[in-house]
Amino acid sequence: MFVDSVKFTISSGKGGQGCASFRREKFVVKGGPDGGDGGKGGDVVFVVDNNTDTLSWFKGRSILKADNGRPGEGRNKTGKSAEPLILSVPPGTQIIDDNSGEVLLDMLEEGQREVLLEGGKGGLGNTHFKNSRNQRPTYAQPGLPGQKLEIRLELKLIADVGLVGYPNVGKSTLISTVSNATPEIANYEFTTITPKLGVVEVGEFNSFVMADIPGIIDGASEGKGLGLEFLRHIERTKTLLFTIDIANYRAIKDQYEVLKEELKKFSTELSGRNFAIALTKVDSYLGEDLESDIKSFINELGLECSFSNEYGFDKTLPYFVQDLTFSKLDEDKPFFVLPISSVTHINTNAITFALYDLISQGKK
Repeated sequence: MFVDSVKFTISSGKGGQGCASFRREKFVVKGGPDGGDGGKGGDVVFVVDNNTDTLSWFKGRSILKADNGRPGEGRNKTGKSAEPLILSVPPGTQIIDDNSGEVLLDMLEEGQREVLLEGGKGGLGNTHFKNSRNQRPTYAQPGLPGQKLEIRLELKLIADVGLVGYPNVGKSTLISTVSNATPEIANYEFTTITPKLGVVEVGEFNSFVMADIPGIIDGASEGKGLGLEFLRHIERTKTLLFTIDIANYRAIKDQYEVLKEELKKFSTELSGRNFAIALTKVDSYLGEDLESDIKSFINELGLECSFSNEYGFDKTLPYFVQDLTFSKLDEDKPFFVLPISSVTHINTNAITFALYDLISQGKK
C-alpha cells in the first residue's frame, strides 16, 4: 500500500533514577555512599533508507516511544542507557510539527541520520552529594523526563522529471515505455491513483528518475480530482514534462494553459521550473491534419518549428527544440515541443536524450 502522509506522537525515553545506597562490606566500617547514576533515556532518531518507498509502516500507529534508561545500582554501577528508537523513512520525507506546521527535518539523502528528540538524562546517585558536612546523603536525583511531540510525516518523491497532464493522456504508457516502471495502464481516466517512479536509462552509462502522478484536472489546486493530493510529489522534481493528448477532445493549447495555471496556483516555484512539452498519442490522431495542428500549437506559443537537432527526432512530424549551441536555455520557453507515440515508439528513445540534456541544464 502506498502511504505518503501519516500522523502520530513520538516520545523519547525517561532517564533512569539515580541510586541511594551505601557500601556494606565486612571489615569496612562506614563505607559511605556508593549509589550509581541512572542511564540515559532512548533518543528518537530518523534515518533515510533507500529500500523503503512508502510510509505504510507508520500507518495505524498512534504513539511511538523510546525505552527508558535503567536506574543506577549500588557499588557505583551506572544504569544501562536505553537504545535509540530508530525510525526508517524513504528519501524525500519531511517531518513536520503537527501543531505549528514547522518543518523540523527534511530527509533527502541515503544514510542521513538525524536525532529529533533527545532522551532524558539519568539522575545522579547519592555518591555525588557527599561532602564534609553531609557524609551520609540519603537522596539521589530522579531521571529527567523524555520529550514528547506530535508530528506529521509527508513524503515528497525525489525525481529528475515529473510528468504533468490530464488523466488518460498517456503518462503511464510513456513511463512504462522509457523506464523500468510498471504502472497500471487502462483506457479510462484516473488509472494512476498513486505516484510511480521509474529509472530511465540514457545510453550505457547515464540515467535519470521520472515520476508519474495522477492526472490533473481543472480545479486540481482547489482539491478537485486527485491532483492536489499528489501535486506535492513533483515539488522536488528538477524539470517538468507536460504531456498533452493530441487526440483528445480538448484543444491542445487549452490543455497546456490549464495545466500551467493549476501548477501556478499550487506553487509559483514549481510552475517556474524548466519544462518541455510532449504531444502524446499521435498514432491515435483523428483530426484532419496532424502536421497543421502541431505547427499551429508551436506558433501559438510564439515559437517556430525547428529543422535540425542532435537528438534524432523523427523529421516526418513538426517539432520545436531550443538550440543551445551558442545560447543558454531560455527558461520562459519549453526546451522542446515534441510529438510522440509510446505505442509505435515515435520519438520515445530520442525524448530520453533530450530530457537528460534538459536536466543537465538545470544543474549549471
